[in-house]
Amino acid sequence: MLPLRTLGKNAKWSRKYRQIVASIAQIGIVEPPVVVRNPDKSATWLLLDGHLRIEALKDADAQEVECLVSTDNEAFTYNRQVSRLAPIQEHRMIRKAIERGVPEEKIALALDLNMSSIRRKAHLLDGICEEAVAILKEKPCTNAVFETLRKMKTMRQIEAAELLVNANNYSVAYVNAILAGTPQAQLVDSSKQKKVKGITPEAMARMEQELARLQEGIASIQDTYGQDHLHLTVIKGYVGRLLGNARVVRYLAQNHPEFLGEFQTITEITPVEAATPD
Repeated sequence: MLPLRTLGKNAKWSRKYRQIVASIAQIGIVEPPVVVRNPDKSATWLLLDGHLRIEALKDADAQEVECLVSTDNEAFTYNRQVSRLAPIQEHRMIRKAIERGVPEEKIALALDLNMSSIRRKAHLLDGICEEAVAILKEKPCTNAVFETLRKMKTMRQIEAAELLVNANNYSVAYVNAILAGTPQAQLVDSSKQKKVKGITPEAMARMEQELARLQEGIASIQDTYGQDHLHLTVIKGYVGRLLGNARVVRYLAQNHPEFLGEFQTITEITPVEAATPD
């Protein structure tokens, strides 16, 4: 079996490699490596996918492994289209394994995690409403994001999840900013004054007002986006047809060159005047 690429010198020190080693030791190969027959040497095979798995097996002194055989050299398709497991999906996987009777210790060993990490992941969605979970189910949110959302009441969790998605920002700093801009009445423990490191009460009050205005603006844009996009597409087509008329182009060039430049930018067209007027 001949690898198609060389592993980096630090590959075996990576967390991914350690997880593969731990997983193989506990449950064996989950996803077989992919090979294709070598067109030059019929006795050898080219390794398309699974280089780290093969190295882990070599380190474990394994002599053979069951592989998937590709009918063509499709190396460009492997690993490029991999969808990484989102935290919510990982949580559900762990919960399902626990419900089926798999000990937490074995899950921890298979994923190369400590017991406290497994328990945190298993209870990731405690206190999070179903609507917020549905919004974030495929998003790369960290545990800290859900810990912050847990401090908010149901409606505010939904609003915060929508803000995260609309901004495409799932950082701890951003969710903390949302928390800082959350009115006291929308917190689970509304009697306890919220505190965010480095933010004064006055700045927090201003953030609440600014965040409320931002949410109103986003809601307004969402309501009219489809219609506005349709109108702009129609307008662009109409302007494009105008610039296809040589007489219109000559008139604009002579009397309103600034309009002609703007119209050309809108339509991304550089019109050429016709030899004879329409």
